[in-house]
Amino acid sequence: MLTRRNFLQSATVAAAGGALLTLPETSFAKQKIKAPGIQLYTVRAEMAKDFEGTLKAVAALGYKEFEFAGYNNKSPQEVKTLLGNLGVTAPSAHFALAEFDKNINKTIDIAKGVGHSILICPFLMPDQRKTLDDYRKVAAILNKAGEACKKAGITFGYHNHDFEFKEVEGKLPMDLLLAECDKNLVKIELDLGWMTYAGKDPVEYFTKHPGRFINFHVKDMNPSTKEITVELGRGNVDFKRIFAKSKLAGVKHYFVEQDRSTMSPLESIKISMEYLKNLEF
Repeated sequence: MLTRRNFLQSATVAAAGGALLTLPETSFAKQKIKAPGIQLYTVRAEMAKDFEGTLKAVAALGYKEFEFAGYNNKSPQEVKTLLGNLGVTAPSAHFALAEFDKNINKTIDIAKGVGHSILICPFLMPDQRKTLDDYRKVAAILNKAGEACKKAGITFGYHNHDFEFKEVEGKLPMDLLLAECDKNLVKIELDLGWMTYAGKDPVEYFTKHPGRFINFHVKDMNPSTKEITVELGRGNVDFKRIFAKSKLAGVKHYFVEQDRSTMSPLESIKISMEYLKNLEF
């Protein structure tokens, strides 16, 4: 393998001998996502009608990792058994802020029952985020939940939308959350679509906060459409550039999510899967 050190050594030898060093085009291997995931909120309507059949259909498209946002009244053991039968894993799940604040032990028990290793707070209601003090209160809840999760061997995180990147009292709420939350207790599941929609650069945040990000929500956006969220490759998110910095970010999992679609959600995530299969970075 051609490393930077080997390259420099080869260049020195070639220069000394008057030889011309030619690097092969394939010297630096491209990467691909090995285990593409799906945030199951994308197929929420289908799951409500046919929970097991929908998960089978999603797995058949090639999605290897599932992120849950509800279990449609299935028990943790039922979900775990189904996942095993499908040959997929569910490393991550979303629970409301109140569940982390009021029912953290129950939430952790559910996570362990299904087999999740990551729990995410996915959203803040408007009355939870009016002021910077509101965000400070949220950060305190996140830190407390993160501490409980860490003791249980689970990683805890927070998922953004666009509102965290809109100024409140002269400050970006996301910057406040990153400052107030303990980096050892609270990671970020970065929604690439919403952050791009807000006009912010994910890579800049990776540079400022290396290792703070556990998951990506792989979401493409086209603000000119009614639905806004679109199939991967049909919007304006530069996934290749962002994914190339995954190691710097600290990200471990990539979950496709499309909030709304003009076609069947299963057809949408099929298109997105084909995009991921061909994406190199």
